[in-house]
Amino acid sequence: MYTLAAGGERPVLDLGASTKAEVPSFLDEEDRVTGFAYDPYTDHFFLRLAPGNRIRVVDRPARAIKRELEIKGAPEGAGDLAVRPRDGYIYMFGPTPGRIPFCTRLGKYLGELTLEIPASGATGLAFDMVKDVLLVLGEEGRLVTAHDLTGRKVAEVKLERRAGPALAFDSDQREYHAPLPDRPGEIAVFDENGRFLRSTPAPAGSPLIDVGPRSFIRVF
Repeated sequence: MYTLAAGGERPVLDLGASTKAEVPSFLDEEDRVTGFAYDPYTDHFFLRLAPGNRIRVVDRPARAIKRELEIKGAPEGAGDLAVRPRDGYIYMFGPTPGRIPFCTRLGKYLGELTLEIPASGATGLAFDMVKDVLLVLGEEGRLVTAHDLTGRKVAEVKLERRAGPALAFDSDQREYHAPLPDRPGEIAVFDENGRFLRSTPAPAGSPLIDVGPRSFIRVF
């Protein structure tokens, strides 16, 4: 599990490491991060910066900036990110509810995914690598809807506790991860049916998280 700490240099914290591990995010004090995602296939972090549609890609093992993306042609927005590792497509929130702009891992804008029965007040995006569906957290941090790559709604689950404003999904363990808005410094873990399992300590003010397996082979 990876999360961004609040204040200062705001490194990416590796909460799954046996000892405390940090990866520099190369953020300045004035940078505002609205979205965060991890791609286990490339071992890269994706940080969405505001204003505009800028994404910084950080190479975790090299601890270096891989590239900076300006997604030209995409409607400006802010919020969580999700990466589909199979092709590297990046999905993000735009200004119109229910319409999800997406681009390649190199920043080429590909259009918008229109969700069938979009969740109101959506705040979190994640990707299920096994079922190949986009997961959207909405409706006051309780309802997670699953959509295929045409936007069709294929499933939904209601979380036992209110969570957000970000969402991560462990495709191997079949678990949802999301910060608890009423308990700063805790990240909740839910099973595939939305049942609350446990919470994981995290630095207060770290609402941006993602999860993913360790990469031993990287694909570029």
